Amino acid sequence: MTGIDFHDLTKDHGPRRAVDRLTLTVRPGRVTGFLGPNGAGKSTTLRLVLGLDRPTSGTVTVGGRSYARLREPLRHVGALLDAGAAHGARTARDHLRVLAATHRIPARRADEMLEQVGLAPVGRRRVRTYSLGMRQRLGIAAALLGDPAAVLLDEPSNGLDPEGIVWIRGLLRRLAAEGRTVLVSSHLMHETAEFADHLVVLGRGRLLADTPMREFVDARVRPRVRVRTTEPAALGRLLARHGHTAADQGGGRWSVSGVRVDDIGRMAGAAGIPLLELAPENGTLEEAYLDLTGSEAEFTTPHAQEA
Repeated sequence: MTGIDFHDLTKDHGPRRAVDRLTLTVRPGRVTGFLGPNGAGKSTTLRLVLGLDRPTSGTVTVGGRSYARLREPLRHVGALLDAGAAHGARTARDHLRVLAATHRIPARRADEMLEQVGLAPVGRRRVRTYSLGMRQRLGIAAALLGDPAAVLLDEPSNGLDPEGIVWIRGLLRRLAAEGRTVLVSSHLMHETAEFADHLVVLGRGRLLADTPMREFVDARVRPRVRVRTTEPAALGRLLARHGHTAADQGGGRWSVSGVRVDDIGRMAGAAGIPLLELAPENGTLEEAYLDLTGSEAEFTTPHAQEA
């Protein structure tokens, strides 16, 4: 199994520290979401993994070796950092065949990957004619060309249509199920919640969280209960009398924090208040993420600061 190990990894850009003594292991067999505000150091970290930047100190290894020491690295690590990396004058097929030739990968693998990412019908078209979503698919095909044990993807859903987004979710889960190490950087909280098993969160270059996703959310967002009644005023008074924080959502609906479904049901039943709906509301990844990183963002709007 091939994991990605960071040990005291540090990168300075002049007086600014982009990555600050990062120590963690990205493990195989799960999809790890890589999150953080703009300027948190995510892109720099990915570049350090791939040998595109040199660390100021510390190490990062893939399967126990630095990227520079990997022979035929496409067979070990596949990455998509920039969907515009392919030469626009080449066809998608030729782009993949050139990459294959540099790593002694059979040329037929290019056609196999075009089929897998849904580009086989347009594989002989020049890349400059491709939409952003098509370029994303080509970048993913290139990342998987060498059948690598570790896959790093930066915003893989960018530019994809709804069918493509569903496809990339399934692909990520399948890669992890095959025992690969999958690290996915994204700003899309809803999408990350759909595919990630584990989260790594950076803020100003420092590690803020390294935890299973559900634990991350549950630790930072208070549980809530959604309740709807034909007697909203009576329910509001009942909740206030018992010291519960409730938000009136209109139409007889309330959202109650820090309470269980059973508690609301018993109180309403004892008071003779009819309930039309009573259900738990799970916290969202976006809520938990903003709770953790609110003070770590390098660039924020006045509205975001007030929120």
